[in-house]
Amino acid sequence: MSGHTPHRKGTFVDSLEETLIAIILGLMTLVTFANVVARYVFNSNILWGLEVTSILFAWLVLFGVSYCVKVTAHLGVDAVVNLLSPPVRKFCTLIAVAVCVIYAFLLLKGGWDFWANFANLPATTGRWFPTGFQEKFLAKGWYETNDVFMPDIFQFIADWFNDGERYEKIPRLIPYVMLPVGMALLLFRFLQAGWAIYTGKQELLIVSHEAEDAVEEAAAKLSREE
Repeated sequence: MSGHTPHRKGTFVDSLEETLIAIILGLMTLVTFANVVARYVFNSNILWGLEVTSILFAWLVLFGVSYCVKVTAHLGVDAVVNLLSPPVRKFCTLIAVAVCVIYAFLLLKGGWDFWANFANLPATTGRWFPTGFQEKFLAKGWYETNDVFMPDIFQFIADWFNDGERYEKIPRLIPYVMLPVGMALLLFRFLQAGWAIYTGKQELLIVSHEAEDAVEEAAAKLSREE
């Protein structure tokens, strides 16, 4: 029994998510290719290329985590739940969803707390769950990346976060913003999946039996060719 969910009708969030993933992959490819050409053809180097690629890869991973929840592409073990009756299986799956929602919420808190000070914003108080916002904190809006230069067109950000002093490199608040954004999107996807499971539109959170189906399909194709 497959836990795979048919592709749901696209929404704005779905389209935005998929578009950004495609753009990030394209940019990573272009920057890496340009850096290879610069190094082996012109004996030069794009100084900011490695850092930009690392940032884009981190963004891709964070987007990919939530995207895989949406398309039930995360791997998991379903040997036990498939032995259960449908009502019990659904109950166990909803418990798993609840655990994932709590986990995603904790990641969201951690992501916000890490990023907030770089945006001159307060982190939350409380060890596990937020109990409020810090009254005193060290504003870090002046922190910059190591190599990625700051385009002049974006220097208006300096008026907001750096008391009008121009940035030489892009501030860290820009690449780090993906932490709370990615975790918020992950939380949204788990809530969305939980509702789909509760209403019977989806069966499991994980990919189920797709690997077995792929092996069987490959074996059948090989036998036909022979």
